[in-house]
Amino acid sequence: MQTEPKAESPTLQPPETDGDRFAITVSAGPLDDQPRVLRHQETFALFNRYGDIHPRSQKGEAGLYHDGTRFLNRQELSLDGHRPLLLGSGVDEDNVLLTIDLTNPDLARYDQIIPHGAIHILRSKLLLDGICLEEIRISHYESRDLQCTLRLDFGSDFSDVFEVRGMSRPRRGETLPARVEAQRLTLAYAGLDGIRREVVISATPRPSEVSSRHMAFQLALRPKSQLVLAVTIQCRVGSPRHRLVAFEEAELRLVDRADQLTQQACRIETSNGRFNRWINRSFADLFMMLSHTRHGLYPYAGVPWYNTVFGRDGIITALQLLWAMPDLAKGVLAFLAAHQCREVDPSRDGERGKIVHEMRGGEMAALGEIPFGLYYGSVDATPLFVVLATRYFFRTGDRDFLERLWPHIEAALEWMRGDGDRDHDGFVEYHRRGETGLIHQGWKDSKDSVFHADGILAEPPIALCEVQSYVYAALRGAAGVARALRRESDAQRLRAEAHLLRERFHKAFWLDDLQTYAMALDGAKRPCRVRTSNAAHCLFGGIAPSRCARRIADGLVEGSMFSGWGVRTVDSRESRYNPISYHNGSVWPHDNSLIAAGLGGYGFQDAVHRVFAALFDVSTFVELNRLPELICGFARRRAQGPTLYPVACSPQASASGAVFMMLQACLSLRMDGLRNRVIFNKPTLPPFLDDLVLYNLRLDDTSLDVRIHRHNDVGIGILRKSGNAEVIVRK
Repeated sequence: MQTEPKAESPTLQPPETDGDRFAITVSAGPLDDQPRVLRHQETFALFNRYGDIHPRSQKGEAGLYHDGTRFLNRQELSLDGHRPLLLGSGVDEDNVLLTIDLTNPDLARYDQIIPHGAIHILRSKLLLDGICLEEIRISHYESRDLQCTLRLDFGSDFSDVFEVRGMSRPRRGETLPARVEAQRLTLAYAGLDGIRREVVISATPRPSEVSSRHMAFQLALRPKSQLVLAVTIQCRVGSPRHRLVAFEEAELRLVDRADQLTQQACRIETSNGRFNRWINRSFADLFMMLSHTRHGLYPYAGVPWYNTVFGRDGIITALQLLWAMPDLAKGVLAFLAAHQCREVDPSRDGERGKIVHEMRGGEMAALGEIPFGLYYGSVDATPLFVVLATRYFFRTGDRDFLERLWPHIEAALEWMRGDGDRDHDGFVEYHRRGETGLIHQGWKDSKDSVFHADGILAEPPIALCEVQSYVYAALRGAAGVARALRRESDAQRLRAEAHLLRERFHKAFWLDDLQTYAMALDGAKRPCRVRTSNAAHCLFGGIAPSRCARRIADGLVEGSMFSGWGVRTVDSRESRYNPISYHNGSVWPHDNSLIAAGLGGYGFQDAVHRVFAALFDVSTFVELNRLPELICGFARRRAQGPTLYPVACSPQASASGAVFMMLQACLSLRMDGLRNRVIFNKPTLPPFLDDLVLYNLRLDDTSLDVRIHRHNDVGIGILRKSGNAEVIVRK
């Protein structure tokens, strides 16, 4: 029998500065760099292609995680002490079921030789409510009886996800003795937070052997026979336990959930099969990342590092899907309103009216070893919350919900006027209050992501250009909502604030020699004279005058900002440009989707098409057509795919949502819930699409099936309509 190897861990170096403290440590290369991902609610798992969890797979982060903790860091299947041969593996189109086909290598067992290919092993895995269920079907195709031993080895480190990311801890809780029973193995950990965490592994039929680290099954295989093993791995935090269900019932429940989500959204089919695979995978990944909360649906940010609530990510994902799935925005707004900051708390960068940046479970969050249990260190989530709220209102006409939300909108606006503008210069800026929070609090939050032309890092407080654009959009949107709610005095005041901000912003941020906006103003009000994608978000928020917007647009897609795979975060001519960095030269799908939306808002459709086509090409090269969180910013090379970023989240909610925002920008599609109108304002199609159909495009009580096709320019036809909404096409 094979001896149990000691689990290997990535070599981690302690962070050099506080700025590095929350960075993700990158270890040596993995044994298997094609992970298979499953997720449900607070639980996710990263398996290798064999369906195993190997300590060195996926750069050390492989495992079964629940509520911010890794419950299993090892699960390996072997036959007579040998690893099976891989035939194939994959996750189904709904992201519900992982299936792995294996067969035996040549096995010598006593007086018996089992030739390779005699045994087929089908592993099927899924996650439901903190439980990983696995069904193992063993089929035998030889003409004689065979015997062999199937063994499952297990290991658990109960590491907090931040430990897996590379943070060291001076002290940990106690690993408790394993409890071994006839059909069950329990591994447990008593945390320093006073919470007991345990993983309970049970199997049927009864294993022939159970130890503190493995289960073994003696298999007696008859010709053309099949045996079925059921393995259940349950993650428990404290005392709550979920009811165990059979594999078939769990699968039916998950498939039914996916079907219900599909019915809530607009379905999209096109003439391009590759594009269909991209958009279908994006839908499936988004549905997988959705969590049901008591406030509604909320998209968790990404696997593996961000399987939790992020305010900014949730808002951006909801904005991307607003036209196709408005119910998501309602859930995001309700959740964030319920957790809006109500008191000043420097340790959490909390100020009244701010929208949460991040919420974490797990031992380190509970103990305050990281500040992210409930953390408000985000400068842009608060204005973006108002942007989403107002756009949801115009999209749906949901007056009752906006009436309930209005006090939260007012609190957010008051933060922008007060604590958000600490020096009262009319711009919203950030400077962390506590010692442990994030240094940079925009979406580019690496320690070196805000800098001057000479590479010197900007000193806080820092006013980012895109944040001022978000504030402008928030003020304009809130003015429109206030007017619709018959709050005319509020509407007039908000419009005046927006007008003043736009004038002040252009004078302070526009760099005529660079034909773009400064990335930021530092604490001394000096502009950061660098060309970045931040300026493109000024088109998304609408703060840029048309003449400036045109110049920015040209620089995005014609020059050194464009890699061929999308718009870079930083121009390749800048001092801190690094195509392998997280924020200083990489390409982010969500960034490009907001850029496309801004370009479309100003009517720059050719530029929209170029950005859209670049991301479409990325989708054809990556596995499963799944856009990762980011890719490296190297220039596109002939006949080669994009260079992947080593520790990018995949799937990642706002990367999955990018395609929907870019498609909306091409179609110039606006849903007017107040006037019950669907408007296509000079729609276009990207070069890779000739025909597409939007099924179940919903507005109030109306459902539409709309065909958009290339005909001279673009033709639009109504295939089905139920309800009274008006469809307007402007050429």
